[in-house]
Amino acid sequence: MLLSKGFEIEMYTGTPAGEIVGLSDRIVADLNGFVREPDSRNVEYTTPPLCQYEKLLCELVRPRHELRRYLQGLGDYTLVPGSTLALEPSDRFYRSDPSNPYHSYIEQTYGTTVVTASVHINIGISDPEVLMRACRLVRVEAPLYLALTASSPFLRGQPTGSHSSRWQVFPKTPPVVPLFTSHSHHIQWMEAQLAAGTMQNVRHLWSAVRPNGDRRPYNLNRLELRICDLISDPVALLAVTALLEARLIQLIQNPELDPLKLSNFPAASRNQDLVALSDANEAAAAQHSLDAELHHWQDGRPILARQWVQQLYDEAWPIAKANGISCFLSPVKKILREGNEAQRWLRRYEASQSVPEVLQRAIAEVAAHEASLARDLCEPCAA
Repeated sequence: MLLSKGFEIEMYTGTPAGEIVGLSDRIVADLNGFVREPDSRNVEYTTPPLCQYEKLLCELVRPRHELRRYLQGLGDYTLVPGSTLALEPSDRFYRSDPSNPYHSYIEQTYGTTVVTASVHINIGISDPEVLMRACRLVRVEAPLYLALTASSPFLRGQPTGSHSSRWQVFPKTPPVVPLFTSHSHHIQWMEAQLAAGTMQNVRHLWSAVRPNGDRRPYNLNRLELRICDLISDPVALLAVTALLEARLIQLIQNPELDPLKLSNFPAASRNQDLVALSDANEAAAAQHSLDAELHHWQDGRPILARQWVQQLYDEAWPIAKANGISCFLSPVKKILREGNEAQRWLRRYEASQSVPEVLQRAIAEVAAHEASLARDLCEPCAA
């Protein structure tokens, strides 16, 4: 019983030296499948919703392979991993579409705090009430997915002290988002936010997870996990996705798997208590990722992020095996063993590599890995 899955991938373009260069206007004009972000240094592509992981892997790699070839045709340009402007010295915003009024609002309100790169994981769930329950569960466990994917330890050429500097600075909007108790609750809350101006439009809900669909908030068909930093390795991204999907299959099979039912927090304040706990866990995961001390949504007990991920992995494994995706789940163990990108980069920095050297090495490694994947996967898929 595999669910449909799709990805929105935001990336930086730049040079092999790590300088970020805004090229999205040219990319969007010349290549199909890419869209611009408010700042021209980001470009985004979206994969179609598919159930099979093998096909998803091709859909993740092929656009990047095409984009790299296009960038090389423009000059000495490449893709730059990570989720923040790691070497940028200024707070200047580079507008990709100066005539877009929504982009004007974003620039004036948030500045470069939104000029980040990330991956949004969309999982198809058609029943709106099951979708709301899924959003409740994933909201309280979202810090674990951030812990697995943190890749932004640097800003302005220096370590920030956070593994995900992106999620530390990203303006979650509105500031307080409840756990939606039902689809009707979600509709009423969204309508109230739009009327109050705390959201500019239905897209302006920037939280760790949100319900999504073709006519929000009324017609919804998928869960969108937004908290993850950019994962450079598509194989690792599919592993994180397999963990999320197995958890959602578990939830679909067990309707009682609901934080509003299972949590030991007082019933009268449970929703607010779980939101506060989740926000605190997100902040802790942004700072220390897999080494963060979090608090479990069931009873508030302290637990290290890596231990909690291991527990989820152990629960997910039989579900993944029964659905034929255990081989795609297993790289989660490698992340737990070797660390996420931020942790690996910080180890290199602590071993006396400069921030530019760390980034330049990562750029070269990611390019080589993607080239290998493209050779092994894209050509057979195309055939």
